Amino acid sequence: MAKVSVSIPQGTRDFGPDVVRKRNYIFNTIKTVFELYGFQPLETPAMENLDTLMGKYGEEGDKLIFRVLDSGNPFSNEFLKVFVKLIEIEKNRLGFAPSIDIFSFLQVDEHLNNLINSDPFKKYYLNRIKNEVSGKALKYDLTIPFARYVAMNYGKLSFPFKRYQIQPVWRADRPQKGRYREFYQCDADIVGSTSLLNEVELANIYATVFEKLGIKVEIKINSRKILTALAEICGGADKMLDITIAIDKLDKIGLEKVKEELLQKGLTKDQIIVIEKYLSIEGSNEEKLLQIKNIIGNNESGSKGTSELEYILNFPLTTHRSPLTIDFTLARGLNYYTGIIFEVKAKDVQMGSIGGGGRYDDLTGLFGVPNIPGVGISFGVDRIYDVMEELKLFPEQVHTGTQVLFFNFGDVESKAAFNIMHQLRTNNVRCELYHEPAKFDKQFKYAEKKNIPFAVIMGSKEIEEKNCVVKDLRIGGQQTISLNDLLNYKF
Repeated sequence: MAKVSVSIPQGTRDFGPDVVRKRNYIFNTIKTVFELYGFQPLETPAMENLDTLMGKYGEEGDKLIFRVLDSGNPFSNEFLKVFVKLIEIEKNRLGFAPSIDIFSFLQVDEHLNNLINSDPFKKYYLNRIKNEVSGKALKYDLTIPFARYVAMNYGKLSFPFKRYQIQPVWRADRPQKGRYREFYQCDADIVGSTSLLNEVELANIYATVFEKLGIKVEIKINSRKILTALAEICGGADKMLDITIAIDKLDKIGLEKVKEELLQKGLTKDQIIVIEKYLSIEGSNEEKLLQIKNIIGNNESGSKGTSELEYILNFPLTTHRSPLTIDFTLARGLNYYTGIIFEVKAKDVQMGSIGGGGRYDDLTGLFGVPNIPGVGISFGVDRIYDVMEELKLFPEQVHTGTQVLFFNFGDVESKAAFNIMHQLRTNNVRCELYHEPAKFDKQFKYAEKKNIPFAVIMGSKEIEEKNCVVKDLRIGGQQTISLNDLLNYKF
């Protein structure tokens, strides 16, 4: 038989038992804090309708949306015929077969648009192809699906509605350290309230979670209203998107490249000087606020933004280990943010952001239910895992699955062990019986590989005397105790 090459898609991962336990430790820590703050759980489908997602993340984000070809759609065969025909037309025009896939085709470049518009038959099929064959996509994040859920269930919810969600999302990104195509997000959102107390609570959730995980972080904060003011000073609000996208790349490409990109977007040299001055603001939070007020002057949006920052900073965080720091270079290039924005970075390791979020005051308006304010934060679990692994922050007990291994001596002894194990499991002690009678050495090695800390030996002699031998495999000690005492033993 020929050897089969087995692999998984690029940017995805398998998780073995040890990794899953560590990830669950992170999930459970975050979930516990969410519920301490009054948030309720929610889940949404892996797929959303394409038009639910498109146009919500900006031009850069839309490029990273994973489209889904509906293989079960009876129209697919019809689509393929039209697709092949169009490729044949292109081949005749170019003199060679174009390198094009179905999803590239669905995005349709200018030439194909002209080609299809010249033939009403093909235009009709194109619209059906886009709507029926690739009308779905894997969700890019949890926020837009949540907004869709709120819009669909508006009449059933009690506001403010506080939800948390822990699910995978997908992005057609270039895989690298800390960046994957499939990864989990943990979100907490509050909708139906404009109160800045919500932002204060979310900042404290960040501080509490990272303190419990042992990660020293910096919680960065800014306001999109200040960025709006900067755009208005530098040519008008229509420049907002160009400016925020460029600023959002500052850490990756540096100041000079940001300036080049802004120049290409049509900003003047004088306007770019203002933005450079803005990006150069340094000092304490109080000093930064004074500097920004000098730049934005009496701009209405900017004044609201600085007032909101001052309000939040007047509330102390639950811990001093994770300070709240103004960072005016923070832009978060997603279109839907309208007010306060957050980003969290670990202090002791080189890694991208491990959390982020902000206010989005009319996100549900995209789905026909206007005027529902919202604010939310997200935890980047995969990056948090990498940080904790690098800094060796996982507690020792996370590595333990089974607490007790009962050695197997044969049928009679196994039946006695099963009876004891049932009682221990009732007391929430995780235990198992070795699957077959075997030499001690083999059973000890099994316990060692699985990192099981205790072994219980119950041979015929022990059963007759109604006791057992408990071996602490971590330190090599052992003791003989009665079976009754075993049920209360502190494993």
